[in-house]
Amino acid sequence: MAPSPDQMFESMKKSMKEKTGKSLEDWLAVVKKSGLEKHGEIVGMLKGDHGMGHGYANLVAQSHLKTGALGTPGDDLLEAQYAGAKAALRPIYDAIVAAVRAFGSDAEISPKKTYVSLRRAKQFALVQPSTATRVDVGIVLKGTKPAGRLEASGSFNAMVTHRVKLSSVRDVDKVLVGWLRSAYDAAT
Repeated sequence: MAPSPDQMFESMKKSMKEKTGKSLEDWLAVVKKSGLEKHGEIVGMLKGDHGMGHGYANLVAQSHLKTGALGTPGDDLLEAQYAGAKAALRPIYDAIVAAVRAFGSDAEISPKKTYVSLRRAKQFALVQPSTATRVDVGIVLKGTKPAGRLEASGSFNAMVTHRVKLSSVRDVDKVLVGWLRSAYDAAT
C-alpha cells in the first residue's frame, strides 16, 4: 500500500537536512526572508538559487503557504472542500492523491478554493467534490475519445478534456489510475 500524504511529508521532512543541507524550519526562514508569496516563485527560487530538487522545493513552498497539499498543518482549503456533507468523500480524494504520488516526486498537489489541481510541468488533472455524494476527476487527455465513464468534460471545467464521476473509493481503480498516469506522462 502506498504511503499516505502525511507519511510522505514526515519522511521528506526527516531526510531534508541530509538531502538539502538545511532543515524545513531553516528553509522556511529562507523563504520568509525572500518575501515571495506565490508557490511557483518559491519553488523556482529554491530550485534556481539553491539547487533544491523539485519535490523538496514543493514541500517547502507548500509548508510556507500552508496549503496542506502534503498533509501539512493549516490545510484550510482542503479541509473546507471535504467538510460537512462532503466529509464522507475524503477517502476518495486520499486514494487519488496516493496513486498520483506514486507516479513521481514531481507530482504537485495544489489545493484551490473548490478543487485540487494535480500538476507536473503543467496541470494534468483536478479533483473536485462536486456534490455530497460525488467527486469529479477532470483529466487532460488530448486526442482520447470519450467512452464509458470517461466522459467529455463539457461544461464541467475548461482546463480539462475529460471527466470521471466517482461515488466510492472503489471507483479509484486501475483504469482511472491509468488515465491519470497517461495525463501525468503527457504533462511535460
